[in-house]
Amino acid sequence: MSSKNSRPQQFSSLKEAIADIKGRDVQITSSLPLSGGDINDAFKLTLSDGGSLFLKKNSRNNLSFFSCEMGALREMERVGEIGIPHALGRGVEGSESFLLLEFIESAPMRGNYWEDFGRSLARFHLAGRGAQFGFFEDNYIGSTLQKNDGKESWVDFFRENRLDYQARLASNYMGGSLARAMISFLDRLENYLPEPEYPSLIHGDLWSGNVLCGPDGKAWIIDPAAYYGHGEADLAMTELFGKYPEAFYSSYSNENPIDPEYEDRKDIYNLYHLLNHLNMFGSSYLGSVRTILNRFV
Repeated sequence: MSSKNSRPQQFSSLKEAIADIKGRDVQITSSLPLSGGDINDAFKLTLSDGGSLFLKKNSRNNLSFFSCEMGALREMERVGEIGIPHALGRGVEGSESFLLLEFIESAPMRGNYWEDFGRSLARFHLAGRGAQFGFFEDNYIGSTLQKNDGKESWVDFFRENRLDYQARLASNYMGGSLARAMISFLDRLENYLPEPEYPSLIHGDLWSGNVLCGPDGKAWIIDPAAYYGHGEADLAMTELFGKYPEAFYSSYSNENPIDPEYEDRKDIYNLYHLLNHLNMFGSSYLGSVRTILNRFV
C-alpha cells in the first residue's frame, strides 16, 4: 500500500484557488452547470485566459469527499498508464466545499477506443503494485464511507472492509434467513476468492458513468473509489450495469490474462456494490443481493 501522497493546499475561497493555480490576473468569466452527478453539483468554469477548469461543489461539511477524491486521483495519476484528470485543489467558501480538477473535454470515440481502454486498464493494474490491500486513508463509495484498513490478505480485506461492513449497514434489510446466509457466506469466502499475486491499484467504481472519452479519443477514468485490491473487482464492476464491448475484455486479457474462473466469482465482487446501492437507495436492490447469496450458500 502506498504511503500518503502529497496534496495541493486547501484553499479558503474559490478566488484564492484560481489565483494560485492560474495566476492572479485570471478570472472566471462563466460557470456552466453540468449534469450527471448524484452527490455533487458540477460546473465547467471558463477563465479569462481562455482555459477551463472542472468544479465540484458540496456542503462545507462534506469537504472530506473532495479530500479523498483528490488523494485517490493523485495516487492513480502517479501510477499512470491511463487517462486521469489532474486534481488541482480543494477548499471551502462560506457554506460550501469545492474541488477543482483539470477539465477534460469529451470527444467522440475512435475506432480502437475499446481496445485501447482494455489495454490501458490492464497496464494500470499491472503497474500499480502495493505492499498491502487497502489504501492510505478511508474514502467513499458513492456517499458511503469505504473502509481501507490495510490487510495482508485480499480475502480478509474484502470480507471485513467490503462485504461485512456493508452488510452491517444493511442490517435493517437483512433479517432472518438472509442474515444467516450472509454470515455463512463470509465464513467461507476463501473458498470462492483467490489471493492475487500482489495488491493492484484499482479505480473501485468502474461503471460506464465514471468513464469518458477525452479529446485524445481515449478513455479517461473519473470519480474514483480507489484502493489497492484485485483488478478483477474493476472488471466485475464494468459488467454490473451493462457490459462493455468484448473488444475491451479481449484487449485487457492480452496484457493481463483474465482467469477463466473469474466468471464464477464476478458476482461476489459486485455484491459489494449491490449492498452499497441497497444502503444508499433502498430495498429495490434487495432481490439482487439475495440472488447472489442464494447462489453461493
